[in-house]
Amino acid sequence: MTLPVSGEHSAVVGRLNATSLRAVVAYRLVDHFSGWLIYFAVVFSPWAFGTTQPWSIWTMNITGYLLGGLLGFKWCVRRGLGYQPPRWQPNTATAPLLAHRLHYLTSLLFGVTVVILLYCLISALNARSTWRPESLGFHYHDIIGWLPHSYDHTRTWQAFWNYTALAGFFWATCDWLLGTTLSEERAERRAVHAQNEASAQLLPTRLRNLLWLLCVNGALLGLQGIAQRVSDVGKLLWLMEPRVNKSPEAQFGPYAYRANAAAYFNLIWPVCLGFWWTLHRNAGFRRWKHHLLLLCGVIMAACPILSLARGGALVAAGLMVMTSVVLLFFSLWRRSASRASPATVSLTFVLLVVFFAGSLTLGSIYGWEKLEARMADLEQGFVGRELINQTARRIAEDFRWFGTGPGTFNPIFQLYRASPDEYWPAQLHNDWLETRITFGRLGSLLIATAFLCVLVRWFLPGGIHGGRRFVALIWIALIGCLVHARFDLPLQIYSIVLLFLLLCAVLFSVSRRGGP
Repeated sequence: MTLPVSGEHSAVVGRLNATSLRAVVAYRLVDHFSGWLIYFAVVFSPWAFGTTQPWSIWTMNITGYLLGGLLGFKWCVRRGLGYQPPRWQPNTATAPLLAHRLHYLTSLLFGVTVVILLYCLISALNARSTWRPESLGFHYHDIIGWLPHSYDHTRTWQAFWNYTALAGFFWATCDWLLGTTLSEERAERRAVHAQNEASAQLLPTRLRNLLWLLCVNGALLGLQGIAQRVSDVGKLLWLMEPRVNKSPEAQFGPYAYRANAAAYFNLIWPVCLGFWWTLHRNAGFRRWKHHLLLLCGVIMAACPILSLARGGALVAAGLMVMTSVVLLFFSLWRRSASRASPATVSLTFVLLVVFFAGSLTLGSIYGWEKLEARMADLEQGFVGRELINQTARRIAEDFRWFGTGPGTFNPIFQLYRASPDEYWPAQLHNDWLETRITFGRLGSLLIATAFLCVLVRWFLPGGIHGGRRFVALIWIALIGCLVHARFDLPLQIYSIVLLFLLLCAVLFSVSRRGGP
């Protein structure tokens, strides 16, 4: 972790004139407001019925645009005035090599983000056709064939607006996480921070607050879902009956489709466990508040089973195995270097056993009987989806490079049905294949490049220190979502994509070594 020394920071502020000082004050207010918008997005997106309705999608889009605009203002103040606020990243004056390496990686990821948005924009502007649902037909347009193009002008424009807002959310979150709080700045000026490995383990205030909010909000969401499952009411949040999946067993919490709810919880609970482990290594058993995270994690880890989603339950089981192996591996690897007493190590192990046992017990009590019956039909359900995938693969081959255009799977699929009686899905239960169909190979390559940049970031030193277990469990959560996406549609849901990008933003802000 690297903060500008107090003398350097004071010198920069001392050179600012009155107009610049007003800009710096505005910078502080904007930075503070950005944090509240990020908090709002984290809480609002799942509770607003998973952000699947037009009103909730546009609420989140406006939030993303605001965050992007505020980020642009902060960037202009830093660049235009030469203002260098204390941040958790290498300083160009004290660590030029580290700063340049991160600059290159950040520039690459930002460039890929811009190209993806341009890809969507060009596809919308260069639309080959517009789908007319009232006549079940296409209205065709002239296009430039060697540019990306879409087969539904309207849906691709909506995808462009959504992805632009999500990009604003991602980059604003990355920038905000690297900022410091006033208490951290005061502590740095007083030289309270010890520059050693022990102090570097504790995550900064902003990241801790964001993770606490994510975990507690997820636990409350899980409790609501459990209560709704027990009450056997077929209304989301006891308020709204969805147009599809009207059966209570097909829903969970605010999600009309149980598998989406399972995917959301599977993205959070491994992160919650990794966050608890990070705090526990610093506080141990001297404090108790961080152990509330274990309770939150138990509730969320049980929800994929309680949701009765077969894929979600299997992914949750796989995540439990992977997290157990990771925590056990690193514990044995670092055992000789650990300063913890044998009693502390034993109690920690007991807590982990209680965590996994509690999650499985809670899920089994309220959900295993019905889930077991559904598991008996797992092979039949898989075969049915693979038949649809076979039709979808023909679309991917016919639109190999540019795809059919972001968001256009639904109108295109009906052209490939063998008969009008064949099932016409709104989304494909295979996000990987649907992305290849709509974005083509070129667009899919851009998305894969962006994700690779996020994964590589941790290996470059400089920035917020992220421990191995903490980062490994975030990786596991993302991998679990991607595995689930092979057999379902979590990445077609706004709130899940937002959470996925939030975890990517956290990964892009942490490093294996916090500074030079």
